[in-house]
Amino acid sequence: MDLTPFLFVGVTAVAILCEYIDASIGMGYGTTLTPLLLIVGFLPLQVVPAVLFGQLAGGLIGGFFHHKLGNIALDFSQDEAIKKRLRGLGYLPKSRDSKVVFILAVCGIVGALIAVFFAINISTIALKTYIGVMVLGIGITILIRKGRESKLSWRGLTAIGLLSSFNKGVSGGGYGPLVTGGQIISGREVKSSVGSTTLAEALVCIVAFVGYLLINADIYWTLAAATGIGSVIAAPFAALTVRKVNLSKLKFVIGIATSMLGALTLAKTFIF
Repeated sequence: MDLTPFLFVGVTAVAILCEYIDASIGMGYGTTLTPLLLIVGFLPLQVVPAVLFGQLAGGLIGGFFHHKLGNIALDFSQDEAIKKRLRGLGYLPKSRDSKVVFILAVCGIVGALIAVFFAINISTIALKTYIGVMVLGIGITILIRKGRESKLSWRGLTAIGLLSSFNKGVSGGGYGPLVTGGQIISGREVKSSVGSTTLAEALVCIVAFVGYLLINADIYWTLAAATGIGSVIAAPFAALTVRKVNLSKLKFVIGIATSMLGALTLAKTFIF
């Protein structure tokens, strides 16, 4: 399908909206933009790389502005205590937010690779049911525990990173709701959860996009440019929104959005 100047502007505008939502609550970019582009008439192999490119561009810029505005504190210099303990054989960044992003990114790559070997052996209905129930459950849990605080669980964070990237690898979705919601349940502060998810998902998208480049170099770059421009424009405003919004309200919105995505996944599986 040809991307006319009018359609280019339209795709850019939709990408702005999708990235703004995604970088504000940590979910919704691919879930919204991918089906819209398919409905317009673009082919899946045109859409998926373009969405990945838009998300990696918006995620990197969004992560930068989340850091600059204080939603997350990034410091990827080597943690000296870890360096001495591992005797130079391992790496962990210094700040807590950087550790979270690093763990999510590494788990994202591992989980996505594992998913490749399982994708063909899982029925579509079973997979969508499993993701829908899990996302709905996380959303409800966030709402129930909205006023509670808990200590960060690194084991829980690692499990969330592996599980969410596995979901994305076998189905193309289920990453943002699980990572953002799962971090909140694991004890992460709401703004930090959104900022970390935005950057971590961008790093995972880089790996996926490079994979498309290696397998199929025929990327629809005009479409990718439209999604990329829209995402980059929206990212700073989304980070600013997270900076200014009330924490309790943001947590409530994330809980509602996660629950709705889970319920919609189940509805599409068994009703539509």
